[in-house]
Amino acid sequence: MENASAQSKPEGRQPENDAQQPLSAAKDVDLIEKKHRQIIDGACSKFFQKGYHKTTIREIAVASGMSMGQLYHYISSKDDVLFLIYKHMQLVWYTHLVESGVEEIEDPMERLTKSLRYTLEFMVANKELILFIYTETKYLDKKYLRLVLEMDDKTVVGFWRRLLKEADLALPQGSSYDFCANFISYLMVFLPLRGWNLEEKPNQEHIDFLIAFILRGLGQNNRDA
Repeated sequence: MENASAQSKPEGRQPENDAQQPLSAAKDVDLIEKKHRQIIDGACSKFFQKGYHKTTIREIAVASGMSMGQLYHYISSKDDVLFLIYKHMQLVWYTHLVESGVEEIEDPMERLTKSLRYTLEFMVANKELILFIYTETKYLDKKYLRLVLEMDDKTVVGFWRRLLKEADLALPQGSSYDFCANFISYLMVFLPLRGWNLEEKPNQEHIDFLIAFILRGLGQNNRDA
């Protein structure tokens, strides 16, 4: 896992390493990333089962295959773990887009459309993680919550803001790139957060509908999604 900072890259790009990360006694960056990923995987297996508050730090250590001493070598609190999971989600999402080739697409509207599709598919495939993130983030320490909100604006909302600007769309009256980017970010998590209330599981038709809905709202009525 990369230690992400939303402020060290151009808007909407994958974040880089910096000091905004849980304190670790280890000095080897690659080892820290490996151990953080190990902690994330172990913690998620318990958080998804028991929830954030009911999971103890000792259970996280056991699920991560570490002793308590080893665990505290790489994190200092359970808040650190929740923060790491949030950064991990953003990194995995953006990596998914890059590996899908969206940044290599030359046509701005095609890049935007494909990014919508790949993101919605990612959200459905990782609905357990997304649901956990959006229900448990409120338990973060104020310092980490501020960093998470800044990270979200720079890397998630910022990604859509960048793509909208690159497409140079004539947006409907009363809207702006910032408003539309935030609205798109909101709609991207609709299926994981509200899919439980649908008569059928979220599927490709739901994804097609959401893409068409967004494009119509952006004034792209005839665009092939």
